[in-house]
Amino acid sequence: MTTSAWVGERVRLRAREPEDWEAFHAFDEDSDAVRSGWRLTPPTSVARAKKAAIEHAEEELDLDEFSLAIATKAGNLLVGSVNTHTIDRVHGTFSYGIAVGTPHQRKGYASEAIVLTLRYMFFERRFQKAEAWVYGYNDASLALHRRLGFVEEGRRRRSHYANGRYHDEVLFGMTVEEYTDRYAGGRPTSTRPATTKGTAP
Repeated sequence: MTTSAWVGERVRLRAREPEDWEAFHAFDEDSDAVRSGWRLTPPTSVARAKKAAIEHAEEELDLDEFSLAIATKAGNLLVGSVNTHTIDRVHGTFSYGIAVGTPHQRKGYASEAIVLTLRYMFFERRFQKAEAWVYGYNDASLALHRRLGFVEEGRRRRSHYANGRYHDEVLFGMTVEEYTDRYAGGRPTSTRPATTKGTAP
């Protein structure tokens, strides 16, 4: 029996494929969810969505900075994505973004995807700290990170503009020691379903 470091109890993290364009294109129809994850943009054409999906699928593999699809363990249904960014190999820190499509929220997919991603970055790539910026109006993502054991480290006031208002950004952090203390074998010991729409990428 084989096991994969990318598979949890609910989700599997896999490479993004060209055929994923349709699901991601549909997720972008929810403007509130798009604002929670990054910024609202004009609608994208089907042709551009297909082209972007192909380009993502054909990108050269980077062991530290990557974007993966979040799919259900049973059925391989695409539910969202997770990506790493702001890689600092000198200091051993990285950031990540997470987004789960509105129809698939409150099922624990985001929390498990984060735990799997951090396990890889901590235990395979030797990073020592993960960081995530969350917009102050994204109550679901704020609650998610607190529930996962992240420490609120700071706040950038009025640094993000969305839906006619300026908003704060909240910085969360988790060290490899904090992760190891909280998670046995890299999986949540106790995690309620997530209600997140995303974090700042």
